Amino acid sequence: MDIIEVTNKNEEKDFLKVNVLMNKHNKAYIQPLDKDINDIFNPAKNKNFKYGEAKRWILKLDNNLIGRIAAFTHQKYINKGTNFITGGIGFFECINNQDAANILFNTAKQWLESKGAEAMDGPINFGDRDKWWGLLVEGFNDEPVYGMPFNPDYYEKLFEGYGFKNYYNQYWYKMVVDDPLPPRFQERYEKFASKPAYTVKHAELNNLEKYAADFATVYNAAWAQHGEAKEVTKEQILKLFNTLKPVIDVRVVWFAYFKEEPIAMFINVPDVNQYFKHFNGKLNLINKLRLLWMKKTGQCKRLTGLAFGIIPKFQALGIDSFLIKSAALEIQNKGWYDFYEMGWAGDWNPRMVNIYKSLGGNQNRRMVTYRYIFDENKNPFERHPVMEYN
Repeated sequence: MDIIEVTNKNEEKDFLKVNVLMNKHNKAYIQPLDKDINDIFNPAKNKNFKYGEAKRWILKLDNNLIGRIAAFTHQKYINKGTNFITGGIGFFECINNQDAANILFNTAKQWLESKGAEAMDGPINFGDRDKWWGLLVEGFNDEPVYGMPFNPDYYEKLFEGYGFKNYYNQYWYKMVVDDPLPPRFQERYEKFASKPAYTVKHAELNNLEKYAADFATVYNAAWAQHGEAKEVTKEQILKLFNTLKPVIDVRVVWFAYFKEEPIAMFINVPDVNQYFKHFNGKLNLINKLRLLWMKKTGQCKRLTGLAFGIIPKFQALGIDSFLIKSAALEIQNKGWYDFYEMGWAGDWNPRMVNIYKSLGGNQNRRMVTYRYIFDENKNPFERHPVMEYN
């Protein structure tokens, strides 16, 4: 078996091809856009190269592609309670062969060790945690939402066979959009709706700069208490909103305010994988036109959660119910969407898990973020600490 570092365009194409080869047997598989994957490894496109490095390798046997892996260093990748440098691995694909998997894992490990790392987490992304994060271990028969990893079921055995341990579980929940919310949502909605100081509204396409600022305010306050989070800027969120503008549906992007100050957000988007599954990884001009037509004709019936957060001093008051019920009154029983799949919640964040359950969601997937410590005598393995709330 030959391990080859990706250094040219042909090897970049092979890196993409491995994903298709390993997953094409599953009818639920949706090929990611080539551009989305390539941009992760492009310093001109990925801001994380300011803080670290990324390497890719492919694995061949008799000139046939049988695997791939990427490894990352990131000086801002800090897990709460960890006092050693942890690198990352991701975009792992491999035939069902432990020796082949070990070659890939060892290659990544050796490079990370050369960079000073004492552990590696994976599979993770060289970027934000809302995309390409975790290994799918339950839920192989449901199509992945956009940016969600998808892999054969035997990968769990390959990771654990190498020595990776479950650092945390990532739970996904799904619900029917028109299913009624529990009665307490209505009660809490009425409580806040009767108070003029509290308001909710959905976004407007002609005022995205305001909502980008509101997003950054809520996000940074809501997640500052969690040591792993990085602050975001209004400019970063505005760039995201502008990228999403061709597919964004303002009717599912909601904010709550107290005396006109943003205090909570409930951000959802149509699952663009329902468009991309027809594109074979290519977002060329023709496919862009197809996307706009499919959007106009309402061919995407699935929603997915992008972000949810409440400023700490307004948590545990029922603002979440006020916000979610307001959104429900807007979108339920209109025929716009059939299913809603919430973004993942880690087992270290029980409050978010409980919110998903309170909506009536049913767990439909489980992913795992694994950790492999190079010397457990020096750094004993511990699972991810549970999030502390104020």
